[in-house]
Amino acid sequence: MAVILHTENLNKTYRLGGLGRARHIQALDDVNIKVESDQPAIIAVVGESGSGKTTLAKTLLRLVEPSSGQVTVYDRLVAGRGSKPGKREFLGSIQPIFQNPFEAFSRYRPVDAYLEETATRVAGLSGRAVVDALEHALSAVGLDYADVRGKYSNQFSGGELQRISVARALIPEPSLIVADEPVSMIDASRRMIIINLFKRLRDEAGRSFLYITHDLATAYYISDYVAVMNKGQVVEFGRAGEVMSNPQHGYTRLLLDSIPTTRSRWRPRPAAAPAH
Repeated sequence: MAVILHTENLNKTYRLGGLGRARHIQALDDVNIKVESDQPAIIAVVGESGSGKTTLAKTLLRLVEPSSGQVTVYDRLVAGRGSKPGKREFLGSIQPIFQNPFEAFSRYRPVDAYLEETATRVAGLSGRAVVDALEHALSAVGLDYADVRGKYSNQFSGGELQRISVARALIPEPSLIVADEPVSMIDASRRMIIINLFKRLRDEAGRSFLYITHDLATAYYISDYVAVMNKGQVVEFGRAGEVMSNPQHGYTRLLLDSIPTTRSRWRPRPAAAPAH
């Protein structure tokens, strides 16, 4: 059984201000998550703004260095002290999908140039193999290479551009894709296209995902495991169905109560009637 993700005593402290007026913010506070599975999995990390979930994503992507602790992905150390894979090897095993697809691509450069760069620099492909990889990745997200080639970011909708971002992440055939709020900048009517795409890529392409979101409803729909974060700590973690149906922490119950739903137990509790 593979260890898909394991964070051990993970901490990240940011120091703000000068020497005389410095203050410290504990963005990650002893985060411990362990997911073991023979099958690829979608792991949702849920929390409000400032909960630490994006810092966790950045730590996995080696965009920030943890203050202490470590992270392993598929039994390989990716963050913390110890021998870690080089940049190319790392990007071949873990790929990001960011929140705003329009910021991921310059409007002055064709989007397929980014895909080609990933194929050559990260996946180490050349010649016809590059075109084959682009065609295969774009097909996996429901797009044709002929409809993407030579076009710029302003020629696509937000949903289409995010699907191109997913295709780019697929090219190196990573074992884990870290998606940080990947649908929050997309029109609500198109969000489920991306969400369902992640599920299909898990089932058909064997990709695992770390899905960062503030939306517990989509986390419940998409994920196999859920970690709920608050003030830098994981306050609840487990299989998605168990966490949602029987939350043990008050903060998780608070998040569940805020979800608009037809299920009566998830409706906000009515305020008490005023005393007469």
